[in-house]
Amino acid sequence: MPLVTMKQVMADSLKRALDPKEDPKERYAVGAFNFSTIPEMVGIVEGARSKSSPVILMLSLGALKYIGSLELVADTAKGIARQYPEVPIVLHLDHATDLEMIKHAVVVGFTNVMIDASQEPYEVNIEKSKEIADFAHKHSPRGLDGCSVEAELGMLAGHEDNIVVSEEDAGKAYTDPKLVPRFVDETGIDALAVAIGTAHGFYKAAPKIRFDLLKEIREVTGVPLVLHGGTGVPEEDFKKCVEMGMSKINVGTGLKMVYTDAVREAIRTLPETEYDPRKIVGPGRKAIADEIAQKSVLFNCAGKSEAILKSLY
Repeated sequence: MPLVTMKQVMADSLKRALDPKEDPKERYAVGAFNFSTIPEMVGIVEGARSKSSPVILMLSLGALKYIGSLELVADTAKGIARQYPEVPIVLHLDHATDLEMIKHAVVVGFTNVMIDASQEPYEVNIEKSKEIADFAHKHSPRGLDGCSVEAELGMLAGHEDNIVVSEEDAGKAYTDPKLVPRFVDETGIDALAVAIGTAHGFYKAAPKIRFDLLKEIREVTGVPLVLHGGTGVPEEDFKKCVEMGMSKINVGTGLKMVYTDAVREAIRTLPETEYDPRKIVGPGRKAIADEIAQKSVLFNCAGKSEAILKSLY
């Protein structure tokens, strides 16, 4: 089956998030996971399949530089989607700042793109985000519903490829709920990444998530909300974010850790005469699959694939 858009895959999650009568325990978020290699991409999808979960394959600018081509990533993801038709798969370009690169990703077949102009003044953020939303909704190879758009309001601490934000600056730049309605309405974006206390990379201490801000933001907009900086967030905080209406959760650094640890262990335990890369990298792919399976349960999206697919086809 073809790749799906983030808007399509999160429609049910958003409906539950906006319904005041919905049992918070029945709400769920879709996991978005970074990759740098094909084995990681396959491991992510296999983990999602094992729990009948939708999943978002997430390409960072650093991974793009390593892989070398948006076309290569898009064609690979399309092939994986055909191989795993029972899994709703989104291909997402994360934290991109170059407008022409983002437009190129739309044209070659990415089904979600993120324009990150969060470090720009508010008016410039609106202008750039609107430009990408207008382009993506009109120029995807699959037409109007072929590519959805995520933007960010506020800034997360930490390092994400070409975006570096100190903890001090991030503390001054939580998402302001009062700015959200105009931002969403004028840009036409499909999802909003919010800054409520998480950060990219590993935490020195458990993050202090501003659930009060999340509540206010959820009340003033009807688009899906996105939590970046998922590595190291306590499980109870994840569950609370989901119950309060978060529809997408990004995880990157934690996957690198489990993948690398598994590969290192394979190298340590295999005989020195073993040169088959599959036996070295294979455990890393398996470790990622196991991690995605666990996160699918934690985000409460396990078992949601069939209903999502039925709503689309």
